[in-house]
Amino acid sequence: MARLDTSPEQPVPVRVVAMKIGEWIARLGEVWIEGQIAQLTRRPGVSTQFLTLRDTDANISLSVTCPRTILDDAITEGTRVVLRARPDFYLERGSLSLRATEIRQVGLGELLARLEALKKLLAAEGLFAASRKLPLPFLPRRIGLITGRASAAERDVVENARRRLPSAQFRIENVATQGGNAVTEVVEALRRLDADPLVDVIVIARGGGSVEDLLPFSNETLLRAVSAARTPVVSAIGHETDVPLLDHVADFAASTPTDAAKRIVPDLADELRSLDESRQRARASIRRRIEREHELMAGLPERMRAALHARLSREAAEADALRQRARRRIAGLLEAGDADLAHMRARLTTLSPQATLDRGYAVVRLADGSVVRSAAEAVGDVRVRVAQGEFVATVGSPA
Repeated sequence: MARLDTSPEQPVPVRVVAMKIGEWIARLGEVWIEGQIAQLTRRPGVSTQFLTLRDTDANISLSVTCPRTILDDAITEGTRVVLRARPDFYLERGSLSLRATEIRQVGLGELLARLEALKKLLAAEGLFAASRKLPLPFLPRRIGLITGRASAAERDVVENARRRLPSAQFRIENVATQGGNAVTEVVEALRRLDADPLVDVIVIARGGGSVEDLLPFSNETLLRAVSAARTPVVSAIGHETDVPLLDHVADFAASTPTDAAKRIVPDLADELRSLDESRQRARASIRRRIEREHELMAGLPERMRAALHARLSREAAEADALRQRARRRIAGLLEAGDADLAHMRARLTTLSPQATLDRGYAVVRLADGSVVRSAAEAVGDVRVRVAQGEFVATVGSPA
């Protein structure tokens, strides 16, 4: 198809552009489309029926017209269908719609088969792995709750949580929990709560319903959003027998909304009871310890006297033994000292001048006290020292 050659000086009429758009759309031909009926208007007596077909994973929809003869009575709003249609562009209104020639309702068996295939795919990617699960906080500051407006699930979660912990704080996001808008609204609410720094845990709650009603909670877009959340997510969908794929991806799967309330907050009464029991056990333990110490203290004086007496006896015996050893040591040292002194006295006696005098020798000194060392020095009176005293002698002239 040739490209339009236009300019500010040579614009083309609206009809030309509309016709070109129509020609481009017509080239698509017939296509098979899957979606969920978001709005259905049945007009009695009119051959053409109108409906809105919404994407199951995105907030995108298209208008569809179809003959009344191909629209089964079992098809209602919320039904997932596959239809064959040709796109039409209405030049007068400049709008696009699909003209359906065949509509097939997606059966329950086919839906379950698709869910099983999606379950295997996500499990293979590791979205169900226990290692990805985040632990639930013991005492959350604020609880994020995603549920239907004024629903029984909202009442069950809030009332049971506050019955267990009266101070529990909630940030509630009311959304559609079934139908064409459910996935989009739940995902947006999840992202808002996940971005709130005060929200410590997020609960996605809904009451029971048919498999078709619970399909939004097995939607791949929602499951991947829950897996990517940084805040722990609790799944509380339906009854105990309902197991949407959200239960496998969430960090904790509660069997019911009431069970979720019991899991996200502690029971204040139980905690107080446990605290009181711990206090009683601590007191009993301390009391038993005091009683044992009292029993020990009751016999302490006798034990102390016996211990002191034994200790003193031991110390006295040790002191006496030390005293005896000291005495023996001192006596030995004195004997050795006497022997050394006698030996030294003998040596001194042997080496002293007196010993020489005792052998008959004498020391001759002059009057000035100097010792006479030669006969020539002996003149006049001299003093002679012998072994037993000294005397004065007069030295005559030499012969």
